Amino acid sequence: MEFLDRAKIYVKAGDGGSGKSAFRREKFVPKGGPSGGDGGKGGDIVFVADENENTLQYFRYHRKFKAENGEHGDRKNQYGRNAEALIIKVPAGTVVKDDATGDVLADLTEVGKEYVIAKGGRGGRGNAKFANSANRAPTFAEFGEKGEEKTLFLELKLLADVGLIGYPSVGKSSLIRKVSAARPEVADYPFTTLVPVLGVVNTDYEKNFVMADIPGLIEGAAEGVGLGHDFLRHVERTKLLLHIVDAAAVEGREPVEDYNRINFELKKYSEKLAKRRQILVANKIDLPSAKENLPMLKELAAKENIAFFEISAATGEGVDSLIKYLATELENIVVEDEPVEISVKKEDDPERIVIKRDESGDFVVSGKSLEKLVYMTNFQNDEALRRFQYIWRMKGIDEKLREKGIKEGDTVHIGDMTFEYRE
Repeated sequence: MEFLDRAKIYVKAGDGGSGKSAFRREKFVPKGGPSGGDGGKGGDIVFVADENENTLQYFRYHRKFKAENGEHGDRKNQYGRNAEALIIKVPAGTVVKDDATGDVLADLTEVGKEYVIAKGGRGGRGNAKFANSANRAPTFAEFGEKGEEKTLFLELKLLADVGLIGYPSVGKSSLIRKVSAARPEVADYPFTTLVPVLGVVNTDYEKNFVMADIPGLIEGAAEGVGLGHDFLRHVERTKLLLHIVDAAAVEGREPVEDYNRINFELKKYSEKLAKRRQILVANKIDLPSAKENLPMLKELAAKENIAFFEISAATGEGVDSLIKYLATELENIVVEDEPVEISVKKEDDPERIVIKRDESGDFVVSGKSLEKLVYMTNFQNDEALRRFQYIWRMKGIDEKLREKGIKEGDTVHIGDMTFEYRE
């Protein structure tokens, strides 16, 4: 299955159900009171980090998600049923962003973590809710509130314990194939691994850890050349890095020079990432040409003050010792990885009214509570219309429009509603 680590999707929470306008019609009660029930709440859109998901492949063919609407209210004060939340499963490590603004809405780093990404609309009130001493028999009810809708950008950052870094064809795929059940393609040409491969490594004493074979890195990766940004993004959350070099220099490159180049790219991308603990692994020691490079690599490890292992992923020589060392070291490593900063926007005052003019000169009135009122008002009902006009006057919107220079016959927009201004 193809590995997909980015996706753009559209989500729409459910609308609230409409309230009911009804009256009691019982025997011997010719003029019963209002009995219309409220509508139910629309379904939320909820993201959950699921242990059975490891890519965003599902979103290649599923781009639109819509939760159910709440049920409408009914007579005899029967409330509409609330709609169930729409659960969207994603891999742990998924970052959810608002595609329009780039703001981070959620960072689902742990299995089981969930986040309400779009809220369902509340149900409209039935006419029974509007009865009072001044109006004992209201004939109107509210429509349900509109559910939130957003276009989202999903980005996956692998949550692996050990990340394998190194130039293409140094043997990263061969190593992960040797120590886990993962079966990546292995061949002797650059960029064999074009997608990350996760492997679970089981140790002798009932402990396991996740190893990630990540696409090869080339110069310019920090600027996004080749597979650069894909590679570096997935390395960010690993606890330690296995820096694998080809000790046999099969392709004619210098292993010490390769080590320095890759660390240069890491440092350009992230100083913090460059300080992540590394272990230098000299692979392909089964080949005769490896012998002349091993002393230089040992000297490099000593100079860098990092652990050094000699292995052959092909024959298995030295692999067990490396795995046992990793299992022990991982128990003592705590990565202080700063969580992605979640954008917390200060909620606008719902009663705040803003009046602007658009390009055509029309007046545009905006305000959270006013727009909600427009959406939920049944303008075909005279009593509902009078209630809207009353609230309009109470908010002083006529005065605000006159201050902005409105004239008889000008066009006014509020949410989805357009009307001609009349004194």
